[in-house]
This record gives sequence, C-alpha cells and structure tokens, in this order.
Amino acid sequence: MPVKQVAIIGAGIAGLTAALSFARRGIASDIFEQAKTLTEVGAGLQVSPNASRILQGLGLLDALEATWLEPKVIRLASGLSLREIASVPSGAFARSRWGAPYGTLHRATLQGVLLRAVEAEPLCRLHFGARFDGVGPQAIAMAAGREPDLVVGADGVWSKVRNAVPGSGAPRFSGNIAFRFVVPEADAPAVLDRSSVTAFLGPSAHLVCYPLKEAAAFNIVAICAGGGVGHDWSQAASSEQRSLLKRHFARWHGVLTSMLEREANPTVWPLHEVGNGRWHNGRDTVLIGDAAHAMMPFAAQGAAMAIEDAFELAGAVATRARAEALEAFETRRAPRIAHLRQRAAFNRFAYHARGPVRLARDIVLSLRPPQSLAADLDWIYGYRAIG
Repeated sequence: MPVKQVAIIGAGIAGLTAALSFARRGIASDIFEQAKTLTEVGAGLQVSPNASRILQGLGLLDALEATWLEPKVIRLASGLSLREIASVPSGAFARSRWGAPYGTLHRATLQGVLLRAVEAEPLCRLHFGARFDGVGPQAIAMAAGREPDLVVGADGVWSKVRNAVPGSGAPRFSGNIAFRFVVPEADAPAVLDRSSVTAFLGPSAHLVCYPLKEAAAFNIVAICAGGGVGHDWSQAASSEQRSLLKRHFARWHGVLTSMLEREANPTVWPLHEVGNGRWHNGRDTVLIGDAAHAMMPFAAQGAAMAIEDAFELAGAVATRARAEALEAFETRRAPRIAHLRQRAAFNRFAYHARGPVRLARDIVLSLRPPQSLAADLDWIYGYRAIG
C-alpha cells in the first residue's frame, strides 16, 4: 500500500525536514507540535556538507547562505596553552572536496527557514498545541480529520511515539553535561577566531567555539562530566553547577577561564542518548532523529543525522510498500548511526585525554597534514543521502 498521508509528531529540525522531504515526493503531511509556538531552543549549530547538500536539494540553501557563516577552518587547540594542535580546511575547500558547504548558525535560524518553507508548502499542515493521550493513527485522525498511513516520531529524546515501537531504545544519561553560552563579539577574547570553528581540548573537558554571524556573537559550549540536571535544554546553571564548571576548567589558560567566569547566565544541557533498538513497528510507525538514536555531540552530527533520516525515510516510503520501506530505511541508516556513535566515543576519549595519553594525542595529530585529516572525514561529510 503506497503512503499518501503521514503524521509527523514534533516540529523540530527532524520533523520539519521530514515534512518537506515528503512533500517533494508528493506525500501530504500533518505536523503536530505540543508547544503553542516554536521558541528559540538551544544555541549554535554546525551544518556539515552531508546535511547542507540535502537542504540545498529542498531549496533552502539560498536562505541559509544569506544568514550563516562558512568557517574557513576547523581547528583543534590546547585549552591549557592555546597552541593549535591540528586543523582541517573548510570554506571553499569543503565545497570543493565534499560538494556542499559547511555552515554555522543559530539553531533557531535553521528552524525558522524550515518552518517558513513548510508554511508555504500546500501539502503540509501544521498543528500547534497538539497533545495526544495516544499516538496511533486513530488518535491522530481525530485531531487531523484524516487518518495517516504512517506516523513519524520526530519528538526527540523523550519521545512518546517510541512507546508504539516494541524493542525501541531507551534514553539514558551519559554522565556528561554541556554549558551553553552566547558571547557577543565585542566581549569575546581575541583568541576566538572569527573565521573558524575551534575545539579547545583539556583534561576531562573541552570547549567548542564558533561565530554566529546573525547574532554578531560566538556560540560557546563547554562539555564536562557532571550530573544533577533534568531534561530541559534551557535550564539555568545552579551555583553548584557553576562551581563544577569552574573546577573542570581551573587549569585552563586564563583567557578562557576568564571568559567562562564572566558569563553570568549559562544554561545547562544534560547529554542524554538513546540506546540501540528498533526504529519502527513494521506497520505504521517509525522513529527518526533523536527519537530513534540520540547520540553524544562529540562528532557534531546530531542535527545532520536527523536531516539525513528525514530525507531518506521519504525516499524509502515513496518507492516501496510501507512495511518494506520501513525495514529498508532502518537497514540502511542503522550502520551509519552505529559508525558515528563509535566516532563520537573516540572523539570523547581523545578530546578529554589526560596525562601521557594527552601528550601522545597532541604529537600524533600535529604530525598529520590537514589533507590527511580531511580524508578521515570523507565518509561523514561526503555521504550522499538517497531520497
């Protein structure tokens, strides 16, 4: 039975990209969002070429290019000395090598571009303030006035749709937390490069910094071990958590510790992941993005994987019978997600290395030329989703 009508639960990056991807295939969708309006959630976002290539195919790249910044280089540096350890060229190099751009922007900017495209698409209908006691096709039909052929769970780590998928993964706290800051350019130290993404590495912690052109500011994310946080992305850091941040970065270069200490209102983001499990029920329900496989941000691919999922799911259900399409989608996507989980775990080990391991890491990376490091990213950035 061909899929003609879908219901998408969640109007984040995954859900909105899915709606546009289905519309591209002539499939109508109802998108349900429990919030009454889409609010500015999170902070900065890196859109790597594997994701920007899809956004280009959906006709969104011009709007993004008018707002985002394409960093010239991606750098690894010591948080203790500020010395550059390694770098990978980006900018024009990314477009040439991987066939699509690498951009940085605010998460709300991308969500806004997606939202406006969905609102302009006749095959898409948005429903805000939508809450369901159940998320099956019949419950959704009562809200939408039409019964979907397929329910897509794009409702994040704490997905309710996941309950309709037997054997699905379960969310778990990783033991790491992220502190988020947005520092105005005028207040940022000179060590923050206005044309690069920089990850400062240190014992048991790291700091990612990159510019947000539309905000005239830098996005700063400090990741370290910790606990005592809830589920909210925008929870204000407590005095205890600020003390934890200070302890983790106490030995870092004074320029960076001073920047962190000056920030009055950091938010805390608990890093949860979703374990291995099924992504669909074999009939009428499927999970994408964080609902299916939330992962740690150590490879900066969470949003990109949601975009890839959305695009490839639409391609699968447009060309196959429903049950076959769901199985083919998971079979294709699961190995890539598993590979990225491994890469993120390795990056966490490398970024947070201590003692002799840290010194060995720095030596090995410093001996690698940028072109060699770029080749290690070909399988991530050069991936071409099938939609």
